[in-house]
Amino acid sequence: MKGVFAPSYRTWMHRANPVLKLGGSILLFFLALFTHRPDFMLYQAVVFILLLFWQSGYAFWKILLVVLSFILVFISSSSTMMLFGKGEALWWEWGLIRITEESFYRGIHIGLKSVTLAAEGLLFVLTTPSVGLFYALMQNAKLPPKFAYSFMASIRLLPMVWEELLIRRNALRIRGGQRLRGPRGWVAAIRLYAVPLLSQSIRRAHRVAVAMESKAFDGKGGRTYYYPSVFTKFDLLIAALLLGAVSLALLLGGTLPVFSIADIRNY
Repeated sequence: MKGVFAPSYRTWMHRANPVLKLGGSILLFFLALFTHRPDFMLYQAVVFILLLFWQSGYAFWKILLVVLSFILVFISSSSTMMLFGKGEALWWEWGLIRITEESFYRGIHIGLKSVTLAAEGLLFVLTTPSVGLFYALMQNAKLPPKFAYSFMASIRLLPMVWEELLIRRNALRIRGGQRLRGPRGWVAAIRLYAVPLLSQSIRRAHRVAVAMESKAFDGKGGRTYYYPSVFTKFDLLIAALLLGAVSLALLLGGTLPVFSIADIRNY
């Protein structure tokens, strides 16, 4: 049975090479970072949210829940600029809060940037398994295997650390351990939790390192891969899709402007 966070179906994004998607995500990040035109940023957010619904492979209601959380992202990132920004056209002032026309539109711009980056990042994360990403980095980007396999091993060890934390907490409860409050409680928690978990993690990391070295995971000599990472026609489709999304956002920003601000830095 599929998990809650498993995609319902595979799309073009799932079939594309992870290295291509990673490179495209980095380029999109810098594009959004250095975009100073609110209309272009607005349509970028809209287009990539639509791509998230179309290409993520998840059920509509799951993506809708994620997109609704973007409202909080927008409010939290834009409110600081709106409420405490600078400008000459004062709209409202009360104590330290000072809302001006300039700060309002700059806050809107920052909020749209946050939503755009969140949509682009989620599109990459939801369509790229971690194992496939590291295999692609080793085979296509020439990442040394000792780093890639170390990252994959650390990801696999995280559930074990969490399970040990739960076991430790239940054991202390059975033995009647009392949780102290204040600074004394913090010191006691470090002694009761951090030291045993750290010692167990060190021993486990040592065993994993010895096993990886014995299996020649250090990259010395030729290696074969169970999961080959190759470039296919889907990479061209995704490259064209991302380029078309950016072009569409640029076209809509020029033909259907909402803010009509050429550069928010000079506003």
